[in-house]
Amino acid sequence: AVYRIVAIDVRSQREGRDLPKVGLYDPIKNQTYLNIPVILYFLERGTPPTGTVQDISKRAGVFMELSSNHQTKFH
Repeated sequence: AVYRIVAIDVRSQREGRDLPKVGLYDPIKNQTYLNIPVILYFLERGTPPTGTVQDISKRAGVFMELSSNHQTKFH
């Protein structure tokens, strides 16, 4: 199974909305595609990733990409 990594607004319903896709994850093939600029956009605005997405992003070095002047709990 391939999983889509999306950004959602928890205040709105998921169905019927076009969710921004920020990546794909295939655990069987151990392949990950992440749209780093889009992920950074959301992280820099305080969007918290789920635990799984945080683990995937950390392995890909996403949090190292955050500018040093942004202090977040994800570093």
